[in-house]
Amino acid sequence: MNMPIFIVAGLLVHFVFLISIFDIYFTSPLVHGMTPHQTPLPPPARRLVLFVADGLRADSLYELDKNSTPPAPYLRSVITSKGSWGVSHTRVPTESRPGHVALIAGFYEDVSAVARGWKENPVEFDSLFNESKYTWSWGSPDILPMFAKGASGDHVYTHCYEAGSEDFGAEDATVLDTWVFDHVKDFFNSARKNETLLSKLHEQKIVFFLHLLGIDTNGHAHRPHSSEYKDNIRKVDEGIKEMVSLVEDFYGNDGNTVYILTSDHGMTDWGSHGAGHPSETLTPLVAWGPGIRSPQRVSSQQFEDGFLNEWKLETWKRQDVNQADIAPLMASLIGVPFPLNSVGILPLGYLNNTARFKAESMFTNAAQILEQFKVKMAQKKKTTLPFLFSPFTPLSDSEQTDFLRKARTHIQYEKYEEAVSLCSQLIGLALEGLSYYHTYDRFFLGISVALSFVGWTSYVILVIIKAQAGLTWSTQNKETVRLLRCAFPAVGVLIAVFLFIQSLPWTYYIYCLLPVPIWYAVLKEYPVIQALATSLLNTAWTHSVGYLLASTMGIEILVFSFFYRSTLSFGLIAFSMWPLVGRLWTQAKATVLGWILSCLLLSIFPLMPVVGRDQNIPLVTAAGLLVLLSSSCLVALLWRSKKKHVHGKDLHLYLIQLLSLALSTYVVKNTHSSLESKQGLPLINQIMSWTTLASSLIVPLLSSTMLFLRLLSIFLSLMSTYLLLSTGYEALFPPALALLMFMWINMEQEAQKGYGVSLKSKLASLSFSHTASITEFRQLHVGDIRRSFFFVFFIVTAFFGTGNIASINSFDPASVYCFLTVFSPFMMGGLLLWKVVIPFVLVSCAFEAVQVTTQLSSKRLFLIVLVISDIMALHFFFLVKDYGSWLDIGTSISHYVVVMSFAIFLMLLNGLSQLLTTRRIKLWEGAKRHSL
Repeated sequence: MNMPIFIVAGLLVHFVFLISIFDIYFTSPLVHGMTPHQTPLPPPARRLVLFVADGLRADSLYELDKNSTPPAPYLRSVITSKGSWGVSHTRVPTESRPGHVALIAGFYEDVSAVARGWKENPVEFDSLFNESKYTWSWGSPDILPMFAKGASGDHVYTHCYEAGSEDFGAEDATVLDTWVFDHVKDFFNSARKNETLLSKLHEQKIVFFLHLLGIDTNGHAHRPHSSEYKDNIRKVDEGIKEMVSLVEDFYGNDGNTVYILTSDHGMTDWGSHGAGHPSETLTPLVAWGPGIRSPQRVSSQQFEDGFLNEWKLETWKRQDVNQADIAPLMASLIGVPFPLNSVGILPLGYLNNTARFKAESMFTNAAQILEQFKVKMAQKKKTTLPFLFSPFTPLSDSEQTDFLRKARTHIQYEKYEEAVSLCSQLIGLALEGLSYYHTYDRFFLGISVALSFVGWTSYVILVIIKAQAGLTWSTQNKETVRLLRCAFPAVGVLIAVFLFIQSLPWTYYIYCLLPVPIWYAVLKEYPVIQALATSLLNTAWTHSVGYLLASTMGIEILVFSFFYRSTLSFGLIAFSMWPLVGRLWTQAKATVLGWILSCLLLSIFPLMPVVGRDQNIPLVTAAGLLVLLSSSCLVALLWRSKKKHVHGKDLHLYLIQLLSLALSTYVVKNTHSSLESKQGLPLINQIMSWTTLASSLIVPLLSSTMLFLRLLSIFLSLMSTYLLLSTGYEALFPPALALLMFMWINMEQEAQKGYGVSLKSKLASLSFSHTASITEFRQLHVGDIRRSFFFVFFIVTAFFGTGNIASINSFDPASVYCFLTVFSPFMMGGLLLWKVVIPFVLVSCAFEAVQVTTQLSSKRLFLIVLVISDIMALHFFFLVKDYGSWLDIGTSISHYVVVMSFAIFLMLLNGLSQLLTTRRIKLWEGAKRHSL
């Protein structure tokens, strides 16, 4: 087998597996070519002012403080004397961009938005701003431009502050909101002197959008229960009161301005968002002005969250909506067409208008969503052969006509309640039909990808078996070979023609044709399959069943750990007992004891709370000092020994790394102290942090390739970076993991002696460069499957040891404050990703060491690892679902993406770990001896 070709093919196949989930579950729901629909009656308001307080939780706005004082007195008075209120329920991911799209465009954005950035539109979509006569907006450069870019014509105006203003380390983030309020004041003052602008401002159907980012920034920097967050809410409340007074004064209190306050997402108690915790998905909605119903007193009302009594609002009617429902509400209030792609349902409970207006508005809402359904159905019908097309029967052409006719008749005969009921029913069916056609090809594509999965895993297993000398097989019959060479291309051509006739997307060709070459490669090895079957039949069935059960249980434990981190702790405790089962306890008691203690130590971490919820910088500092002290002792021992494989210049390198570790410990403590005192991120700290990060993968290449010397250098470099990215107990995780990896290397050499393999007597004399000098590697045995399983288990532990899916999705910038505090989602995301990768690198380098000590080809062990990870990926592929709560849906897809990324990442990690362990840059042996 040509390994480079195999790796390239494996990467391509796994990349297809990874992106398939986005084509199957995350294709854009948008369609184009619909006719705009708007309510035919005069709207209650001429203009709309939309306030979006980014990152504002519902409970933070509504609850009273200890003195029974509301955090936002003006908005509280609006709730009790002027308008309507409720909770807007957001969807996962609870991030700013998808939240604003749901609010202003009325639909829930697909995942491609994340990959394309915050200022770009992955697909063009209609919005309230686009449908308005004019829109003026003030706020963040991360939000406003995407709505201006998508607008047709030049009627959406944006006023943004500098991106550098979004600084989590700033003395006072409320300046972001103050900037918005001040510029709105200047805008209206200048309008009095500008006739052109003045005439535009007196048009109908105009929107003012104030994006207020200060609350989100303070929440990230100081947490939602901090005085800074609460003070920002108070400042926003005062600013809104001032803006209302300003607008009313400008328009002479004409009573034609409607106001809406809401938020794009909430925030957890530990200052992050992105997942589906109620603190992230429950956001406030307050509306007042013409067309909005006045406060309604009620004797009792029930909601699942039970917050009404805490908020002391149980006597004021609360009306909850889905976030996308706000877009049709705003469109109805100022009389613009409903956004073409909106899936929101008009919340009639907020409207204060005639029964006819409500019925006409609901009819418009139903017609607008039905229009999307009809376009979606036409598209699907066009790309499906007539005899294969299966329509959405509850909403056939005749049913659509019947619904619209009956609803219009009810309105004409003033049976408004019946019309509203019928329109609600039509909306429900249209949304169900949209989902039906959106997922029309899901089963077909899923079967194709699953066939590729099974075929690829089978092929890798056959590759492993072929490398074994203990199995013999006959050559393939020539006629069979000829038949396969003719049959599979013919099948491929038939599939391609079938797809071409239906004009299906090019990605469908990849998913449907991929199984053809994969299964050709599998069936080409039919003699090997036959020999394997014969060998299994000749093996005692108890052994076969035992191995099968053990393998199944092991993989199920790995899968279960994705749902319950504590499973990893039980797995580590079970691993600690492994040497006691065999002869290892009597063979090397000290090593076994070290293994048991290190397993038990690491098992503590999955039982601890998710990282990021509570900062503990003193613990990070203590972890740095602990590693510094223990590493110094180890380097001192090396200095005293100075054996032939330990050179003085290598020891000098370790001293430099220890100094870097000490500086990292100082930088963490000093940076967070500076931020707490609101003095910002010191420039020298920032320079040292980036320098440490840049050198972390270079410095180890200068050290000796002797096994433990190189591993020590890798650990010290990566630990310095990890400290800079730590905010709590996770700083202790890499040392505990590294200790277990050290014991694992020792244990594997002891275990290898049990197989009668001739090994070096001392690990200290082994070098990573030995892998290049070994001409013949030994054959695989059962213990190598266990080693590969240990590796995958440790990789999963490295990933989930201090967090879970929610903690990865949720964005907490505190971890990157040593590097930058100005908001930059992709730079911050990259740093957080590197933090996740560092434990992976430690485990992967230890696995390379295990391969050296056991004299086994890394290619063979890697193939076993690939099989285990692919079986896990296939497991999660079938667990992906599109029903239930949005948190369940998001989590199931996240699980698949993570485990699929493992398979791809392990291939890349294998190369990185080999580079880190086997290569050396020799700077101090003269110019003639510079080499890699």
